[in-house]
Order: sequence, then C-alpha cells, then structure tokens
Amino acid sequence: MSARWLTPVMIAVLGAFVAVGFVGVDHYGRNYWLYRGFPPPRDPAYVTVRGSVEQIDVTSPALGGRSQQVYVYLPPGYNDHPNRRYPVLYLLHGFPGRPLAFLLTVRMGVVEDELVAKRKAQPLILVMPFGSTGTFTDKEWANGIGPAEGWRTFVSRDVVRAIDARYRTVATRTGRGIGGLSEGGYGAINIALQTPQEFSLVESWSGYEKAAHNHSIFGRQLEGLATNTPLDRLRQAAPTLRRNHTYFWFYSGSDDSLKDQNRVFATALAAAHIPHTYLELRGGHNWALWRGMAWRAYLAAAKRLAHA
Repeated sequence: MSARWLTPVMIAVLGAFVAVGFVGVDHYGRNYWLYRGFPPPRDPAYVTVRGSVEQIDVTSPALGGRSQQVYVYLPPGYNDHPNRRYPVLYLLHGFPGRPLAFLLTVRMGVVEDELVAKRKAQPLILVMPFGSTGTFTDKEWANGIGPAEGWRTFVSRDVVRAIDARYRTVATRTGRGIGGLSEGGYGAINIALQTPQEFSLVESWSGYEKAAHNHSIFGRQLEGLATNTPLDRLRQAAPTLRRNHTYFWFYSGSDDSLKDQNRVFATALAAAHIPHTYLELRGGHNWALWRGMAWRAYLAAAKRLAHA
C-alpha cells in the first residue's frame, strides 16, 4: 500500500499496532531471559510457609573495593525462629548469567519450600553472588592476574564473611557448601580446591575441570592457567581435602561434551580417595537438566551440611 493512500487515522492505528508488536516482542524476550521458556516458579498450595529473597551489596577488597550484588534466599520460618542457625549453600551462576536464574529458572526457592514443607530436608540459606562486572563479561570465578580481579577471593572470603556477619549461619566449613552450574560449576570446584578450609561440600552441575584459555583472565602467556585448572591442582589439594572430609557431588548430561572432563575428574577423585558422587544423566548442557535436577542437588546439600 502506498503511503499517500494512508489517512492520519490509519497511520495512527498502524503505529499503534507496530508499537504493541514491539511491546509484545520485548515482553516475550524479557520473560524468556527470566524463565527460559518455563512457567514462572510458584509454590504449590500445600506450602504455607515460604522463604524470602533479599538483595544485599558486598563491598569487596579483593575487587578493589567494588560493590557487588548478592542475592540471599532465607528459608521458610527464618524470621519465626530467631535462635536457630542455618547452613549455607553458595550458588555460582554460569556465563552469560545472573544470580536470580537460580530462583527464576532453576526454581531453587520453590524446591526448598516444597522439601521443607514435606519435612524431607533441612532448611538452608541460599546465597547467590553476581560474579562479574556485567552479564556478558567473563571472569570465570577465578583470581585473574590483573589488579582488583580477585573473583575467587571475593566469594570465598568477602561474601562468606558478609553473610556470616549479617545472617544466622552455621559459621564453620561444615555448615558451608558451594555449587554452581556450567561455568559456576567449574568455579565451585576451583574455589574449593584453592580454599579447602571454607567449604565441606562441593556441587558442580554440568561444570568442567579445565580452565578456559582466556588471556584476559589468566595472562598473555596463560601463566595463571595451571593454578586454576582443577585437574592439575587436585593432587596438591588432595591431602587437605581428605583430612577435611570434603565431599564432591557433580553431574553431566549424556549429550554434554564436558562429560569427558567430569569422568576424568571422578576417576582422579577415586584415585585420591576423596569421597564423591558423579552422575551422568540423559540430557544436554541446558536449563531443562539443571531445573530437573534442582531437588536432588538441594537434597545432597541438605544431607551433607551440618545441622544447627
């Protein structure tokens, strides 16, 4: 249709339709980013006491004084039991990613509400830090070679101290676990090997054990690569891990190319006599697997972490 045949009213109507279309596309895009095509998380009717979400900012000396967002899921009944202390599970997001994906897509908060309501697991505090300077900026949860790039120390020292100071935690390594999905799974393993005194449980959901060849993090000559490669570092860390009875729980999808690294890591843990569970499950490297396995991941942590 030629523009000269369009009346002002028709142009206005057409503009409205186009605007509505863009709004619809934007709404769909936002919902997909938040929920990845799954329905929004919602507690079932039998859950009468729900957890709650808080967002705090942690100023990190390891990051040169940078303030980072950290989300905290307080378990059902937290405010009703002022004398009770709770174990903590730290959860590290993948790349690109944001911490709220654990609640909005993986639905860990709903999983906790359900399991606690059914009395199948003890309540945990879930802590989800933001591990980068932007959604699409890769930091690998590692201490880079540059100044103010101590992302591992940010988690293992700065966030842990802030959470123990602010909330009623079981403030010992037996009351702390660390886990994550994809790059966050790598980060959880790497942090646990570098700071074995902080965490007694390590979970990796479709993670990996060979550091990425990222020159911006590990240096022009990749001089920081070996230190941050769990398969290379395990031998050095093994005596402390055995002495501390650190437990590893991790899985891969059968269609995930990273499963080969996880198989090698499981073999290395067995050879080092470090307690662990490794699972290979039907599926790929995707949200469907992580969401479907959320209840088993929560149960593994609730069973292993120290009770108050």
